[in-house]
Amino acid sequence: MTTRATAILYIDGFNLYRRCLEKFPELKWLDLVAFAQNLLPDHEIVRVHYFTARVRPGASPDRQVSQRQDIYLRALRTLEPLLKIHFGHFRIDTRSMPAVPVEVDRETGQYRRVRVKKIEEKGSDVNLAVRMIADAHVPHADYFVMLTNDSDQVGTLRAVKQELGRKTGIIFPMESARGSKELMHTEPDLTGFVTREVLERSQLADVLDDLHGIVHRPPAWARNSEGPSFLGPSNR
Repeated sequence: MTTRATAILYIDGFNLYRRCLEKFPELKWLDLVAFAQNLLPDHEIVRVHYFTARVRPGASPDRQVSQRQDIYLRALRTLEPLLKIHFGHFRIDTRSMPAVPVEVDRETGQYRRVRVKKIEEKGSDVNLAVRMIADAHVPHADYFVMLTNDSDQVGTLRAVKQELGRKTGIIFPMESARGSKELMHTEPDLTGFVTREVLERSQLADVLDDLHGIVHRPPAWARNSEGPSFLGPSNR
């Protein structure tokens, strides 16, 4: 009997959301452990690390977004201990930035500027890098696989592969042909990309039990326009 190679998946939650989920609410009720196994069917998944941040009030015009995120995080905790959630934080600043399209102010000769609300996720990229390198030191698996398109993680992947001698992998949250060339230059031992088919096959059950009771899939994330049967019609 052949033993499958083990793998840990490190998910850049912001990258995954922006690239794969933001425009498709019916896919947001994602089982991250099943997702990892569907992405890496030839490997035994020994841990999934998910790096995210709690949405702050004012980060979205949708007042229910933080409530839905709380429900989702509660659902994800039913996957512990195989899944570990790590939190960064959102930073919201008001800044003066050049307007688009670019215009030159005739009086000052400078680009016309406008005040904007700038929202950034902070800490998750560092948390991911630290966790991956720490795990690779032990090591806790045969393969250390990162789901991201963030070229800032080039140093992390090189350290794990070249300095620690571990096998690495990259899963792009889009077609691999559009993935970061800088990440590919780290010469990962395996590569892949997220497809809609994998996302559809990796959904949590619409109703879950945890220590506090029942967790329901949010109506706004229904699989179809009518919503899950136990909820009746969704709020379209």
